[in-house]
Amino acid sequence: MFSMKLTVNQNFSQAICVPCIQRQQAEINQWLLSHEKVYTPFYTSVDIRDAGFKIAVVDTNLFPAGFNNLCEHGLADAELFVKKAILSRVPNASNILIVAEEHTRNTWYLENVRILQEIITKAGFNNKIATFFSHDTSLCELGSGAVELETATGQTVKVYCFKRVLEKIRQNDADFDLIIMNNDLSAGIPEELKQIQIPIVPSIHAGWHARLKSEHFRHANALMKEFAYIVGLDPWQFSCLYEVVEHVDVNNESDQQRLYAAAVKLFEEIQNKYREHNVDSKPFIFIKSDSGTYGMGVVPIESPEQILELNRKKRNDLLRGKDAQTITHFLLQEGVPTIHRLEENPCEVCLYQIDNNFVGGFYRYHTNKSSRENLNSPGGMTFQKMCPHLDKYGKDCGTEHNLNIFSIYRILGRIAGAAAGKEIMELDSRFRGNDK
Repeated sequence: MFSMKLTVNQNFSQAICVPCIQRQQAEINQWLLSHEKVYTPFYTSVDIRDAGFKIAVVDTNLFPAGFNNLCEHGLADAELFVKKAILSRVPNASNILIVAEEHTRNTWYLENVRILQEIITKAGFNNKIATFFSHDTSLCELGSGAVELETATGQTVKVYCFKRVLEKIRQNDADFDLIIMNNDLSAGIPEELKQIQIPIVPSIHAGWHARLKSEHFRHANALMKEFAYIVGLDPWQFSCLYEVVEHVDVNNESDQQRLYAAAVKLFEEIQNKYREHNVDSKPFIFIKSDSGTYGMGVVPIESPEQILELNRKKRNDLLRGKDAQTITHFLLQEGVPTIHRLEENPCEVCLYQIDNNFVGGFYRYHTNKSSRENLNSPGGMTFQKMCPHLDKYGKDCGTEHNLNIFSIYRILGRIAGAAAGKEIMELDSRFRGNDK
């Protein structure tokens, strides 16, 4: 049974024309398939915010780390889609290597990897988990070259040293047909990974060492325009306005002025759209790293002047990302308030896709944040499962939702996945050109 009730903030009216989209379902599906036939990422997670007056993708992750938050029916679907995704890339594949993050102390991340391994095992593939252990090289000196770690649910997961695995591959003592990355390579591509000749998905060129959120949204917004044309609506109702400011030191006054000027421009553009669509609300934006994940380096801004008034703590939040990487490229992104609540706590939708096939997801909610803040942050962040087959399984698991509105979320998730596919192809092409 449902443990939590999903409600909608009635202060915002639903301004999206749902019937307009429903009438064009067949055409939308054919249009999406035409893009998906070109290339889709191995897997993605897509964050969506619904403000009532607009529904927009606000983030797309190519290395999702929340498989432990999927419901039983989503996991069953995942087994089928993973099998198809692997065999379509490497026919007759049987042995898979999962390359994980180095979060050996993050027990929830370890649970995510354990569930991912379980999906791949149930899909019919032999597999091992490995990581680089660059922060604790002594783990690579163990006799087996592996360590058993306990996850958040008390289960164990065995993680091998990638260097030791690579040695075995070179000595023909190990054989893998495909490497699945669950490591976003924020710190760059390790030399050991560059040396390997085994197919890798997602592409190592699409890690956060090279990927830019602004490039993803460039592709996504172009597709949203096509989608909006089909349904006869304004593409702004399905996308976020944004600005990019590069080579920034947040502690430098002149760089703060550049961020301020970009924010003034963005606030004006958002306000113009609010007037056009009769939105009785105050615009806000997020300043975030143009590359990076885990909700790090994200600060909500209610007015451009706040950029000039950021205290040391807020500047420090913007200064460092994952693995202590210094942030110098910033995305100023239109903020989308969320109308959804779980037990009065603001929440947003996170969809999981394998080869752009929906396998469920969860509602991310936060007990200490408002509907205008970053919910992907510690100190009260929690997840509630959503069932991908609510119409079939009723109240088996997850949280009840409006199926008509959810069908729009699903379309936007597929569009984000198609955009990520274009993004990966562009990154691969760029790196291949650099290698020549």
